[in-house]
Formats: sequence, structure tokens, C-alpha cells
Amino acid sequence: MDGEVKLMNQTNDVIISAALTGAVTPKEMNENIPLTPEEIAKDAYECWKQGAAIVHLHMRDDQGLGTMDKNKFEKTIQLIREYKDCDVVINCTTSGDHRASDEQRMEHVSTLAGIEMASYDAGSFNWMPGGVFMNSPQFLGKLGDVLTSRGIKPEIEIFDSGMIGIANYFAQKEVLREPLHFQFCLGVPGGMEASVENLLYLVNHIPKNATWSAFGIGKHHMPIMYAALALGGHIRVGLEDNVYFSKGVPASNPQLVSRAAQAIRLQGKNVATSAQAREMLGIPQLS
Repeated sequence: MDGEVKLMNQTNDVIISAALTGAVTPKEMNENIPLTPEEIAKDAYECWKQGAAIVHLHMRDDQGLGTMDKNKFEKTIQLIREYKDCDVVINCTTSGDHRASDEQRMEHVSTLAGIEMASYDAGSFNWMPGGVFMNSPQFLGKLGDVLTSRGIKPEIEIFDSGMIGIANYFAQKEVLREPLHFQFCLGVPGGMEASVENLLYLVNHIPKNATWSAFGIGKHHMPIMYAALALGGHIRVGLEDNVYFSKGVPASNPQLVSRAAQAIRLQGKNVATSAQAREMLGIPQLS
């Protein structure tokens, strides 16, 4: 059975992705949320030292709101690479500002050097209660072409089960290059609930040669992390998804990565290095 195949093909090297800031959560909720390029780059480095192979980057404007400002992405990437011993994989969002046009959402991945992965949100849905998270077929077709032409690995973000079919459609059209890499985003209001049952369903409905990672929002962070490890996937942690280490106790990004690395080792698995993550995901190694 397909489910049995997925469970047998477990990797022993587990990739930790650190989603450092997101586009919405204010610093007033947790003072450790990084907002400036300098703060984001420093957190990226500290998370890499704790075991994060990948950092997922959003940018904030001077008011602390999400922005797709190409210059802020460029500055942050430059600052990360100034840590000469750090080879972390750089993964940039393409959905960091609901006010941005399709062109603005793609400007950085179309022009900047140093972006190795980028989010590819495979469909639209009602992100409750704020409004529609819009990812039209036309946008996804253009974005896929840009990422493929520039050799940037799409991180296909799945908020609901039908989005797998959308990703498969663009793979069949060769807009997306296989093998695909999925990021299951569970617990977002309006998307799929964060449950082990839903995670297992998603895992069992992606292509057999695909890789995958998962995270749960807020209080669902820990259950989904442990379920993903048990099912043989990779994991994502960070203040974009969850601002607490435990109930009422603010977290930091390095602290969340450190706990994830400990969980991996307690399961008898290995924390993947950035070089190993590149090999697993088909991303060229840094020169």
C-alpha cells in the first residue's frame, strides 16, 4: 500500500528549516522576533549553529509590517553570507505582503543572486478572518517558470489537500521540476487542521519520489513536529509559526531549533547539515 511505502522510506538525516519572522506577528508579542536585516541575519546564523540547515526569510518594513522589498532581501542575504563559516541554505518567501502585486512578489527571485529556495504557495484560500490568500493559476505559472529558469528550488507550501493536485498539474506541465519538495502548513485558520490524521493523509498523496516537511501553527507546533519525525519527514520551526517555547513562555528562534535538534537525536536520527540538505533536495552546493 502507498502508506506503507511512505513509512518505510524514512530518511535518517532530518532537515530543520527555521522560519525566522513571518509577515505579521509584532515584536510586542515576543521581543525576540527579528525585524531588521541585521536581526534576521544574526538569528539565521545562530539557528544554523544550533542545527538549522535552511532558513526561511520574510522581510519587514520600517513599521514592522511584511514587505517584499527586494533591497531588504538583498541586504539580509549579504549579511548572512558575511558569516564566513555559515553555509545555511537561503529560502525566501514569495508571499510576504498581501498588498504586493504579482510582479513585486517575484522581483527578488527574478533578479537577486544567492536565493536557493523559494516558497510556492500552491493555491488560494480564505485565511480567516483577514481575507483571501491569493495565488492564482496565472501567478503560479509565472512563478514556477521564474524559479525553474533560475535554478531556485520551489518549496511547495500546502495548506489544504487540493493544493497537491495543483502542484502535480504544474509538474505535469513541466513548470515545476521533479522531484518536488512539499512543506505542509497545518493549523492556519481556513486551511487544514493540524492533526496527525491530516498529516498522514497528505504524506500518502504526494508523489513517491517527493520530499516533504511539516509544521503546525502555535500550540500544534510540537505534535506535528513529532508526527513528522515519526512519519519520516523533515521539520520546520521558528517564530513565524509559533512564538512560545511553552505555555506563556516566549521562545527564541535558536531555542526552537535547539529543541528540534534534540528531538531528532532522541529518535536516533541525525540532524542534516546544510550540505546534506542541498544533496537531498537537489540544490547545487555552495562554491
